[in-house]
Amino acid sequence: MEPDGVAMVAEVTSSKPDQDRIAKRHCYARAAIPLYLLIDRERSQISLFSTPHRDEYTEVHLAAFGEPLALPAPLGFELDTKEFL
Repeated sequence: MEPDGVAMVAEVTSSKPDQDRIAKRHCYARAAIPLYLLIDRERSQISLFSTPHRDEYTEVHLAAFGEPLALPAPLGFELDTKEFL
């Protein structure tokens, strides 16, 4: 699948969380997907990766479950994570 028009990928960690945290992150960055939102059940945190460059994202914003996380344009809203507790 071509990533044209994909603004963000959002995932919840699977039974293989390192694949989500590392391998998939690099793949999405290589595909130039602007945002990767990872809901990490094991770490009880949300990671928002942005500004892809080659096979990595150059910015990361973290929020513990229960804390708000600002999502940038084109989404432009604050994600309420209280429900993840």
